[in-house]
Amino acid sequence: MNQNGSNGIRFFSGESIPVELHKVRIVQKLHLKPIDERLEAIHEGGYNTFQLNTKDIFLDMLTDSGTNAMSDNQVSSMLQADDAYAGSQSFYKMEAALKEVFGVEYVLPVHQGRAAENVISQTFIKKGQVIPMNYHFTTTKEHMEVNGGKVLEIYTDEALKINSDHPFKGNIDIKKFKEVIDTYGAENISFVRMEASTNLIGGQPFSIQNMREVKKLADEHGIMFVLDASLIGENAYFIKEREEEFKNTSIKDILRLMCDFADVIYFSSRKVSSTRGGGICTNNKELMLKMRDLVVLFEGFMTYGGMSVREIEAMAVGLMETLDDTVISQSPAFIKFAVDQLDKAGIPVIKPAGALGCHIDAKGFLPHVPQAEYPAGALAAALFIISGCRGMERGTISSVRDENGNDILADVELLRLAFPRRVFTLSQTMFVMDRLKWLHANRELVGGLKFIDEPKVLRFFMGHLAPTSNWPEKLVAKFKADFGDSL
Repeated sequence: MNQNGSNGIRFFSGESIPVELHKVRIVQKLHLKPIDERLEAIHEGGYNTFQLNTKDIFLDMLTDSGTNAMSDNQVSSMLQADDAYAGSQSFYKMEAALKEVFGVEYVLPVHQGRAAENVISQTFIKKGQVIPMNYHFTTTKEHMEVNGGKVLEIYTDEALKINSDHPFKGNIDIKKFKEVIDTYGAENISFVRMEASTNLIGGQPFSIQNMREVKKLADEHGIMFVLDASLIGENAYFIKEREEEFKNTSIKDILRLMCDFADVIYFSSRKVSSTRGGGICTNNKELMLKMRDLVVLFEGFMTYGGMSVREIEAMAVGLMETLDDTVISQSPAFIKFAVDQLDKAGIPVIKPAGALGCHIDAKGFLPHVPQAEYPAGALAAALFIISGCRGMERGTISSVRDENGNDILADVELLRLAFPRRVFTLSQTMFVMDRLKWLHANRELVGGLKFIDEPKVLRFFMGHLAPTSNWPEKLVAKFKADFGDSL
Protein backbone atom coordinates (compact mmCIF):
# COMPACT_ATOMS: atom_id res chain seq x y z
CA MET A 1 0.00 0.00 0.00
CA ASN A 2 1.19 3.50 -0.79
CA GLN A 3 2.28 5.04 2.51
CA ASN A 4 3.58 8.31 1.06
CA GLY A 5 0.43 10.38 0.85
CA SER A 6 -1.63 10.64 -2.30
CA ASN A 7 1.13 10.43 -4.88
CA GLY A 8 4.24 8.70 -3.53
CA ILE A 9 6.00 11.94 -2.54
CA ARG A 10 8.44 11.26 0.28
CA PHE A 11 9.37 13.75 3.01
CA PHE A 12 12.92 14.00 4.33
CA SER A 13 11.43 13.94 7.83
CA GLY A 14 9.88 10.53 7.14
CA GLU A 15 6.40 11.87 7.82
CA SER A 16 3.48 10.73 5.67
CA ILE A 17 1.72 13.91 4.58
CA PRO A 18 -0.67 14.20 1.63
CA VAL A 19 0.47 16.69 -1.01
CA GLU A 20 -2.14 18.31 -3.24
CA LEU A 21 -1.34 18.14 -6.94
CA HIS A 22 -3.54 21.11 -7.71
CA LYS A 23 -3.47 24.80 -6.88
CA VAL A 24 -6.26 26.99 -5.54
CA ARG A 25 -7.22 29.81 -7.93
CA ILE A 26 -10.73 30.74 -6.80
CA VAL A 27 -11.51 31.03 -3.09
CA GLN A 28 -14.66 31.34 -1.01
CA LYS A 29 -14.48 33.27 2.24
CA LEU A 30 -15.19 31.39 5.46
CA HIS A 31 -16.26 32.69 8.87
CA LEU A 32 -15.61 31.16 12.28
CA LYS A 33 -18.24 32.60 14.59
CA PRO A 34 -17.94 32.87 18.39
CA ILE A 35 -19.00 29.82 20.38
CA ASP A 36 -22.10 31.49 21.86
CA GLU A 37 -23.41 32.09 18.34
CA ARG A 38 -22.65 28.50 17.38
CA LEU A 39 -24.61 27.27 20.40
CA GLU A 40 -27.56 29.45 19.39
CA ALA A 41 -27.35 28.18 15.81
CA ILE A 42 -27.41 24.48 16.74
CA HIS A 43 -30.26 25.13 19.18
CA GLU A 44 -32.32 26.83 16.46
CA GLY A 45 -31.48 23.93 14.13
CA GLY A 46 -32.88 21.38 16.54
CA TYR A 47 -29.44 19.87 17.22
CA ASN A 48 -29.55 18.48 13.69
CA THR A 49 -26.59 19.51 11.56
CA PHE A 50 -28.76 19.26 8.42
CA GLN A 51 -30.77 22.19 9.76
CA LEU A 52 -27.80 24.53 10.16
CA ASN A 53 -27.46 27.62 7.99
CA THR A 54 -24.16 27.76 6.10
CA LYS A 55 -23.59 31.32 7.33
CA ASP A 56 -22.98 29.79 10.78
CA ILE A 57 -20.58 27.07 9.58
CA PHE A 58 -16.80 27.28 9.38
CA LEU A 59 -15.87 23.97 7.70
CA ASP A 60 -18.74 22.10 6.07
CA MET A 61 -17.92 18.39 6.31
CA LEU A 62 -21.54 17.24 6.11
CA THR A 63 -21.18 15.42 2.80
CA ASP A 64 -19.21 15.01 -0.41
CA SER A 65 -22.45 15.03 -2.40
CA GLY A 66 -22.43 18.04 -4.71
CA THR A 67 -19.74 19.76 -2.64
CA ASN A 68 -16.61 18.62 -4.47
CA ALA A 69 -14.51 21.29 -6.14
CA MET A 70 -14.76 21.31 -9.93
CA SER A 71 -11.65 21.68 -12.05
CA ASP A 72 -10.91 24.64 -14.31
CA ASN A 73 -11.71 22.43 -17.30
CA GLN A 74 -15.09 21.52 -15.85
CA VAL A 75 -16.06 25.11 -15.14
CA SER A 76 -15.02 26.31 -18.58
CA SER A 77 -16.91 23.46 -20.27
CA MET A 78 -20.18 24.79 -18.81
CA LEU A 79 -19.97 27.78 -21.17
CA GLN A 80 -20.33 25.43 -24.14
CA ALA A 81 -23.69 24.00 -23.01
CA ASP A 82 -26.36 23.31 -25.62
CA ASP A 83 -29.67 24.49 -24.12
CA ALA A 84 -31.89 22.45 -26.46
CA TYR A 85 -34.75 20.69 -24.67
CA ALA A 86 -34.31 17.61 -26.89
CA GLY A 87 -31.22 16.36 -28.68
CA SER A 88 -28.80 18.51 -26.68
CA GLN A 89 -25.18 18.03 -27.78
CA SER A 90 -24.18 18.32 -24.12
CA PHE A 91 -25.90 15.00 -23.43
CA TYR A 92 -24.01 13.26 -26.21
CA LYS A 93 -20.72 14.41 -24.67
CA MET A 94 -21.80 12.94 -21.34
CA GLU A 95 -22.92 9.74 -23.05
CA ALA A 96 -19.56 9.43 -24.83
CA ALA A 97 -17.70 9.92 -21.53
CA LEU A 98 -19.77 7.20 -19.83
CA LYS A 99 -19.12 4.83 -22.73
CA GLU A 100 -15.41 5.52 -22.39
CA VAL A 101 -15.18 5.32 -18.58
CA PHE A 102 -17.82 2.70 -17.73
CA GLY A 103 -17.82 0.80 -21.02
CA VAL A 104 -21.62 0.96 -21.43
CA GLU A 105 -23.88 1.22 -24.45
CA TYR A 106 -27.06 2.80 -23.06
CA VAL A 107 -27.33 5.86 -20.80
CA LEU A 108 -30.42 7.17 -19.03
CA PRO A 109 -29.90 10.61 -17.40
CA VAL A 110 -31.55 11.45 -14.04
CA HIS A 111 -31.35 14.47 -11.78
CA GLN A 112 -29.45 12.66 -8.99
CA GLY A 113 -28.67 9.27 -7.49
CA ARG A 114 -31.91 8.79 -5.59
CA ALA A 115 -33.85 9.45 -8.80
CA ALA A 116 -31.99 6.48 -10.30
CA GLU A 117 -32.95 4.42 -7.25
CA ASN A 118 -36.58 5.35 -7.79
CA VAL A 119 -36.55 4.29 -11.44
CA ILE A 120 -34.70 1.02 -10.75
CA SER A 121 -36.91 0.14 -7.77
CA GLN A 122 -40.17 0.83 -9.60
CA THR A 123 -39.00 -1.15 -12.62
CA PHE A 124 -37.54 -4.27 -11.08
CA ILE A 125 -38.96 -4.78 -7.57
CA LYS A 126 -42.16 -6.74 -7.07
CA LYS A 127 -44.03 -6.77 -3.76
CA GLY A 128 -42.61 -9.36 -1.39
CA GLN A 129 -39.26 -9.69 -3.12
CA VAL A 130 -35.90 -9.30 -1.38
CA ILE A 131 -32.80 -7.36 -2.39
CA PRO A 132 -29.51 -8.66 -0.95
CA MET A 133 -26.64 -6.17 -0.77
CA ASN A 134 -23.36 -5.40 0.95
CA TYR A 135 -25.00 -2.56 2.91
CA HIS A 136 -27.93 -0.25 2.44
CA PHE A 137 -27.97 3.50 1.98
CA THR A 138 -30.81 5.48 3.55
CA THR A 139 -32.57 6.62 0.35
CA THR A 140 -31.91 3.26 -1.32
CA LYS A 141 -33.68 1.40 1.47
CA GLU A 142 -36.63 3.80 1.43
CA HIS A 143 -37.17 3.46 -2.33
CA MET A 144 -36.96 -0.32 -2.19
CA GLU A 145 -39.34 -0.64 0.74
CA VAL A 146 -41.85 1.82 -0.73
CA ASN A 147 -41.99 -0.46 -3.78
CA GLY A 148 -42.65 -3.54 -1.66
CA GLY A 149 -39.14 -4.94 -1.39
CA LYS A 150 -37.15 -6.04 1.63
CA VAL A 151 -33.47 -5.19 1.99
CA LEU A 152 -31.19 -8.01 3.17
CA GLU A 153 -27.71 -6.96 4.25
CA ILE A 154 -25.27 -9.80 3.69
CA TYR A 155 -22.02 -8.12 4.66
CA THR A 156 -18.99 -10.02 5.94
CA ASP A 157 -18.20 -10.45 9.62
CA GLU A 158 -15.43 -7.84 9.31
CA ALA A 159 -17.77 -5.12 8.03
CA LEU A 160 -18.92 -3.77 11.40
CA LYS A 161 -15.62 -4.04 13.25
CA ILE A 162 -14.46 -0.56 14.17
CA ASN A 163 -10.74 -1.28 14.40
CA SER A 164 -9.75 -3.66 11.64
CA ASP A 165 -7.00 -4.21 9.10
CA HIS A 166 -9.28 -5.99 6.63
CA PRO A 167 -8.78 -4.21 3.28
CA PHE A 168 -12.26 -4.90 1.86
CA LYS A 169 -14.92 -4.54 4.56
CA GLY A 170 -17.46 -3.72 1.83
CA ASN A 171 -17.45 -7.29 0.48
CA ILE A 172 -20.58 -9.42 0.26
CA ASP A 173 -20.50 -12.65 2.27
CA ILE A 174 -20.87 -15.35 -0.41
CA LYS A 175 -22.12 -17.96 2.08
CA LYS A 176 -24.88 -15.58 3.19
CA PHE A 177 -25.75 -14.87 -0.46
CA LYS A 178 -26.19 -18.61 -1.06
CA GLU A 179 -28.38 -18.85 2.02
CA VAL A 180 -30.59 -16.03 0.73
CA ILE A 181 -31.04 -17.86 -2.57
CA ASP A 182 -31.84 -21.14 -0.78
CA THR A 183 -34.25 -19.46 1.63
CA TYR A 184 -36.19 -17.16 -0.70
CA GLY A 185 -35.61 -18.69 -4.12
CA ALA A 186 -33.94 -16.89 -7.00
CA GLU A 187 -37.33 -15.91 -8.46
CA ASN A 188 -38.04 -13.86 -5.33
CA ILE A 189 -34.82 -11.86 -5.53
CA SER A 190 -35.23 -8.59 -7.45
CA PHE A 191 -31.48 -8.22 -7.91
CA VAL A 192 -28.27 -8.23 -5.90
CA ARG A 193 -26.80 -4.78 -5.27
CA MET A 194 -23.24 -3.77 -4.48
CA GLU A 195 -22.45 -0.25 -3.33
CA ALA A 196 -18.96 0.95 -4.16
CA SER A 197 -17.30 2.23 -0.96
CA THR A 198 -20.23 1.56 1.38
CA ASN A 199 -21.46 4.87 2.75
CA LEU A 200 -22.98 3.95 6.11
CA ILE A 201 -20.20 1.71 7.43
CA GLY A 202 -17.25 3.99 6.85
CA GLY A 203 -16.78 4.23 3.09
CA GLN A 204 -15.36 0.71 2.92
CA PRO A 205 -14.58 -0.82 -0.50
CA PHE A 206 -15.10 -4.27 -1.99
CA SER A 207 -12.60 -6.28 -4.02
CA ILE A 208 -12.64 -7.46 -7.63
CA GLN A 209 -12.37 -11.04 -6.38
CA ASN A 210 -15.57 -10.56 -4.36
CA MET A 211 -17.32 -9.10 -7.40
CA ARG A 212 -16.28 -12.16 -9.41
CA GLU A 213 -17.78 -14.49 -6.82
CA VAL A 214 -21.01 -12.48 -6.54
CA LYS A 215 -21.38 -12.32 -10.32
CA LYS A 216 -20.74 -16.06 -10.74
CA LEU A 217 -23.40 -16.98 -8.18
CA ALA A 218 -25.87 -14.42 -9.55
CA ASP A 219 -25.45 -15.71 -13.11
CA GLU A 220 -25.89 -19.32 -12.01
CA HIS A 221 -29.32 -18.41 -10.64
CA GLY A 222 -30.39 -15.81 -13.18
CA ILE A 223 -30.18 -12.90 -10.72
CA MET A 224 -29.53 -9.39 -12.01
CA PHE A 225 -26.43 -7.57 -10.67
CA VAL A 226 -26.86 -3.84 -9.88
CA LEU A 227 -23.88 -1.62 -9.07
CA ASP A 228 -24.10 1.71 -7.24
CA ALA A 229 -21.10 3.44 -8.79
CA SER A 230 -21.34 6.76 -6.94
CA LEU A 231 -17.94 6.21 -5.28
CA ILE A 232 -16.55 3.82 -7.87
CA GLY A 233 -13.41 5.90 -8.45
CA GLU A 234 -12.36 5.64 -4.82
CA ASN A 235 -13.24 1.93 -4.76
CA ALA A 236 -11.02 1.42 -7.83
CA TYR A 237 -8.23 3.35 -6.07
CA PHE A 238 -8.45 1.04 -3.05
CA ILE A 239 -8.40 -2.03 -5.30
CA LYS A 240 -5.19 -0.76 -6.89
CA GLU A 241 -3.72 -0.06 -3.45
CA ARG A 242 -4.90 -3.17 -1.61
CA GLU A 243 -5.57 -6.03 -4.07
CA GLU A 244 -2.27 -7.59 -5.12
CA GLU A 245 -3.57 -8.72 -8.52
CA PHE A 246 -4.21 -5.13 -9.59
CA LYS A 247 -1.31 -3.16 -8.11
CA ASN A 248 0.07 -2.50 -11.60
CA THR A 249 -3.31 -2.00 -13.29
CA SER A 250 -4.53 1.47 -14.26
CA ILE A 251 -7.55 3.05 -12.58
CA LYS A 252 -9.21 3.11 -16.00
CA ASP A 253 -8.86 -0.64 -16.50
CA ILE A 254 -10.00 -1.40 -12.95
CA LEU A 255 -13.06 0.80 -13.44
CA ARG A 256 -13.98 -0.92 -16.68
CA LEU A 257 -13.58 -4.34 -15.12
CA MET A 258 -15.84 -3.40 -12.20
CA CYS A 259 -18.51 -2.15 -14.57
CA ASP A 260 -18.26 -5.28 -16.74
CA PHE A 261 -19.64 -7.35 -13.86
CA ALA A 262 -22.85 -5.29 -13.56
CA ASP A 263 -26.08 -5.65 -15.54
CA VAL A 264 -27.24 -2.19 -14.42
CA ILE A 265 -25.04 0.64 -13.13
CA TYR A 266 -26.37 3.78 -11.49
CA PHE A 267 -24.63 6.73 -9.91
CA SER A 268 -24.85 10.11 -8.32
CA SER A 269 -22.62 12.44 -10.28
CA ARG A 270 -22.62 14.68 -7.19
CA LYS A 271 -19.93 12.22 -6.09
CA VAL A 272 -18.36 10.41 -9.03
CA SER A 273 -17.81 13.41 -11.31
CA SER A 274 -17.87 16.34 -8.82
CA THR A 275 -21.01 17.79 -10.43
CA ARG A 276 -24.75 17.58 -9.85
CA GLY A 277 -26.93 15.00 -11.57
CA GLY A 278 -26.89 11.26 -12.07
CA GLY A 279 -27.49 8.42 -14.45
CA ILE A 280 -28.35 4.79 -15.13
CA CYS A 281 -26.25 2.71 -17.53
CA THR A 282 -26.49 -0.74 -19.06
CA ASN A 283 -25.35 -2.80 -22.02
CA ASN A 284 -28.68 -4.63 -22.09
CA LYS A 285 -31.20 -2.96 -24.41
CA GLU A 286 -34.13 -4.86 -22.91
CA LEU A 287 -33.32 -3.61 -19.43
CA MET A 288 -32.85 -0.06 -20.73
CA LEU A 289 -36.27 -0.09 -22.42
CA LYS A 290 -37.93 -1.26 -19.21
CA MET A 291 -36.60 1.83 -17.41
CA ARG A 292 -36.79 4.41 -20.19
CA ASP A 293 -40.44 5.44 -19.85
CA LEU A 294 -40.06 6.16 -16.13
CA VAL A 295 -37.13 8.46 -16.89
CA VAL A 296 -39.31 10.48 -19.26
CA LEU A 297 -42.19 10.47 -16.74
CA PHE A 298 -40.24 11.47 -13.62
CA GLU A 299 -37.06 13.16 -14.81
CA GLY A 300 -37.53 14.90 -18.17
CA PHE A 301 -36.59 14.20 -21.75
CA MET A 302 -33.99 11.56 -22.58
CA THR A 303 -31.24 14.05 -23.36
CA TYR A 304 -31.34 16.04 -20.12
CA GLY A 305 -33.07 13.91 -17.47
CA GLY A 306 -33.88 16.78 -15.13
CA MET A 307 -30.33 18.16 -15.14
CA SER A 308 -29.02 21.52 -16.23
CA VAL A 309 -27.13 21.08 -19.50
CA ARG A 310 -24.30 23.07 -17.91
CA GLU A 311 -23.95 20.38 -15.27
CA ILE A 312 -24.07 17.74 -18.01
CA GLU A 313 -21.12 19.39 -19.77
CA ALA A 314 -19.14 19.47 -16.53
CA MET A 315 -20.11 15.87 -15.81
CA ALA A 316 -18.59 14.71 -19.08
CA VAL A 317 -15.27 16.32 -18.14
CA GLY A 318 -15.45 15.13 -14.52
CA LEU A 319 -16.01 11.53 -15.54
CA MET A 320 -12.81 11.58 -17.57
CA GLU A 321 -10.95 13.18 -14.64
CA THR A 322 -12.01 10.21 -12.50
CA LEU A 323 -9.39 8.24 -14.44
CA ASP A 324 -6.64 10.58 -13.18
CA ASP A 325 -4.87 9.04 -10.17
CA THR A 326 -4.00 12.44 -8.72
CA VAL A 327 -7.67 13.46 -8.75
CA ILE A 328 -9.15 10.29 -7.34
CA SER A 329 -6.48 9.73 -4.67
CA GLN A 330 -6.60 13.19 -3.08
CA SER A 331 -9.63 12.65 -0.85
CA PRO A 332 -8.63 9.14 0.37
CA ALA A 333 -5.15 10.45 1.17
CA PHE A 334 -6.52 13.26 3.35
CA ILE A 335 -8.94 10.85 5.02
CA LYS A 336 -6.12 8.41 5.80
CA PHE A 337 -4.02 11.23 7.23
CA ALA A 338 -6.88 12.26 9.55
CA VAL A 339 -7.66 8.68 10.57
CA ASP A 340 -4.02 7.92 11.37
CA GLN A 341 -3.57 11.08 13.42
CA LEU A 342 -6.79 10.60 15.41
CA ASP A 343 -6.02 6.94 16.00
CA LYS A 344 -2.62 7.88 17.43
CA ALA A 345 -4.43 10.26 19.79
CA GLY A 346 -6.62 7.43 21.09
CA ILE A 347 -9.79 8.60 19.38
CA PRO A 348 -11.89 5.66 18.10
CA VAL A 349 -12.14 5.82 14.30
CA ILE A 350 -13.17 3.39 11.59
CA LYS A 351 -10.13 1.52 10.33
CA PRO A 352 -8.82 1.03 7.78
CA ALA A 353 -9.46 4.49 6.39
CA GLY A 354 -12.04 4.42 3.62
CA ALA A 355 -13.60 6.75 1.08
CA LEU A 356 -15.90 9.74 1.49
CA GLY A 357 -14.83 10.79 4.98
CA CYS A 358 -13.21 10.16 8.34
CA HIS A 359 -15.67 8.22 10.52
CA ILE A 360 -15.61 8.60 14.31
CA ASP A 361 -17.03 5.75 16.43
CA ALA A 362 -19.53 7.64 18.57
CA LYS A 363 -20.22 4.71 20.91
CA GLY A 364 -16.52 4.45 21.66
CA PHE A 365 -16.17 8.24 21.93
CA LEU A 366 -19.23 8.67 24.20
CA PRO A 367 -19.63 5.31 25.97
CA HIS A 368 -21.75 6.94 28.68
CA VAL A 369 -24.47 8.06 26.23
CA PRO A 370 -27.08 5.31 25.64
CA GLN A 371 -27.68 4.43 22.01
CA ALA A 372 -31.36 5.33 22.50
CA GLU A 373 -30.15 8.91 23.14
CA TYR A 374 -28.38 9.11 19.77
CA PRO A 375 -24.67 9.40 20.59
CA ALA A 376 -23.65 10.04 16.97
CA GLY A 377 -26.09 12.94 16.73
CA ALA A 378 -24.91 14.30 20.07
CA LEU A 379 -21.28 14.07 18.97
CA ALA A 380 -22.07 15.91 15.71
CA ALA A 381 -23.79 18.69 17.66
CA ALA A 382 -20.97 18.90 20.20
CA LEU A 383 -18.29 19.14 17.52
CA PHE A 384 -20.15 21.98 15.81
CA ILE A 385 -20.51 23.85 19.07
CA ILE A 386 -16.80 23.74 19.87
CA SER A 387 -15.40 24.12 16.35
CA GLY A 388 -17.95 25.43 13.85
CA CYS A 389 -17.34 22.25 11.80
CA ARG A 390 -20.43 20.47 10.48
CA GLY A 391 -20.33 16.68 10.26
CA MET A 392 -23.13 14.18 9.66
CA GLU A 393 -24.74 11.67 12.02
CA ARG A 394 -24.69 8.16 10.56
CA GLY A 395 -26.34 6.12 13.30
CA THR A 396 -29.73 5.54 14.89
CA ILE A 397 -31.11 8.96 13.92
CA SER A 398 -30.48 7.82 10.34
CA SER A 399 -32.37 4.60 11.09
CA VAL A 400 -36.16 4.10 11.51
CA ARG A 401 -38.69 2.90 14.07
CA ASP A 402 -40.32 -0.53 14.09
CA GLU A 403 -44.07 -1.19 13.86
CA ASN A 404 -44.33 -0.63 17.63
CA GLY A 405 -42.69 2.78 17.49
CA ASN A 406 -39.37 1.66 18.95
CA ASP A 407 -36.06 2.78 17.46
CA ILE A 408 -34.28 0.17 15.37
CA LEU A 409 -30.82 0.76 16.76
CA ALA A 410 -28.15 1.21 14.10
CA ASP A 411 -25.38 -1.35 13.68
CA VAL A 412 -22.81 1.40 14.21
CA GLU A 413 -23.00 4.96 15.55
CA LEU A 414 -20.76 7.13 13.42
CA LEU A 415 -19.93 10.80 13.10
CA ARG A 416 -18.89 11.24 9.48
CA LEU A 417 -16.55 14.07 8.59
CA ALA A 418 -16.69 14.21 4.79
CA PHE A 419 -13.68 15.20 2.73
CA PRO A 420 -15.00 16.51 -0.59
CA ARG A 421 -12.41 16.35 -3.36
CA ARG A 422 -9.97 19.29 -3.52
CA VAL A 423 -11.83 21.43 -0.96
CA PHE A 424 -10.03 21.49 2.41
CA THR A 425 -6.45 22.43 3.15
CA LEU A 426 -4.11 20.56 5.46
CA SER A 427 -4.28 23.32 8.10
CA GLN A 428 -8.07 23.13 8.12
CA THR A 429 -7.85 19.37 8.53
CA MET A 430 -5.47 19.82 11.45
CA PHE A 431 -7.85 22.36 13.05
CA VAL A 432 -10.65 19.80 13.04
CA MET A 433 -8.36 17.17 14.54
CA ASP A 434 -7.26 19.58 17.28
CA ARG A 435 -10.86 20.33 18.27
CA LEU A 436 -11.71 16.60 18.22
CA LYS A 437 -8.81 15.91 20.56
CA TRP A 438 -10.05 18.59 22.97
CA LEU A 439 -13.59 17.24 22.77
CA HIS A 440 -12.36 13.71 23.45
CA ALA A 441 -10.53 14.94 26.55
CA ASN A 442 -13.80 16.54 27.72
CA ARG A 443 -16.18 13.88 26.42
CA GLU A 444 -17.84 13.28 29.79
CA LEU A 445 -19.53 16.69 29.40
CA VAL A 446 -21.49 15.57 26.31
CA GLY A 447 -24.95 14.11 26.90
CA GLY A 448 -27.71 12.66 24.77
CA LEU A 449 -30.50 13.92 22.53
CA LYS A 450 -34.23 13.26 22.13
CA PHE A 451 -36.64 13.94 19.29
CA ILE A 452 -39.08 16.83 19.64
CA ASP A 453 -40.21 16.87 16.00
CA GLU A 454 -39.84 13.59 14.12
CA PRO A 455 -40.84 13.16 10.45
CA LYS A 456 -42.01 9.68 9.46
CA VAL A 457 -39.73 9.42 6.43
CA LEU A 458 -35.96 10.12 6.41
CA ARG A 459 -36.18 11.80 9.81
CA PHE A 460 -32.45 12.58 9.86
CA PHE A 461 -32.96 15.26 7.21
CA MET A 462 -35.71 17.37 8.77
CA GLY A 463 -36.09 16.17 12.37
CA HIS A 464 -35.54 18.44 15.37
CA LEU A 465 -34.03 17.21 18.63
CA ALA A 466 -33.21 18.64 22.04
CA PRO A 467 -30.53 17.80 24.61
CA THR A 468 -31.57 15.52 27.46
CA SER A 469 -29.85 17.89 29.93
CA ASN A 470 -28.01 21.21 29.93
CA TRP A 471 -24.82 19.56 28.66
CA PRO A 472 -24.35 22.06 25.75
CA GLU A 473 -24.05 24.96 28.19
CA LYS A 474 -21.55 23.03 30.33
CA LEU A 475 -19.52 22.25 27.23
CA VAL A 476 -19.44 25.92 26.24
CA ALA A 477 -18.33 26.93 29.75
CA LYS A 478 -15.42 24.46 29.67
CA PHE A 479 -14.40 25.63 26.19
CA LYS A 480 -14.29 29.25 27.36
CA ALA A 481 -12.27 28.24 30.43
CA ASP A 482 -9.68 26.51 28.24
CA PHE A 483 -9.59 28.76 25.17
CA GLY A 484 -10.61 32.17 26.53
CA ASP A 485 -11.49 34.53 23.70
CA SER A 486 -10.17 32.22 21.00
CA LEU A 487 -12.69 31.06 18.42
